[in-house]
Amino acid sequence: MGAATNQDRLVRMANQIASFFRSYPEEEAVAGIHKHLVAFWAPKMIRDLVAHIPEAGDRLDAHVVKALQENPAGESPVRPATHDPQLAGQGASDAG
Repeated sequence: MGAATNQDRLVRMANQIASFFRSYPEEEAVAGIHKHLVAFWAPKMIRDLVAHIPEAGDRLDAHVVKALQENPAGESPVRPATHDPQLAGQGASDAG
């Protein structure tokens, strides 16, 4: 088996993000995936993954495809303070 391509790595990483959001209702999951990709992925990574959607087929989680092809209307289940360090102390942690 050959080395993984860059597209294979992007699919794997995107699917890991989708796995995290899998327990949420679909609309929230798609919004959460979208917001995570926009916040933490370089634009080139997103463009490369979008370009790879047809070839990836069902190897790419359907929620990821929706998150990349739509501007999700739902709210991400991840609180804003979780991904914005400036909001630390405002509910960013579930720690007691």
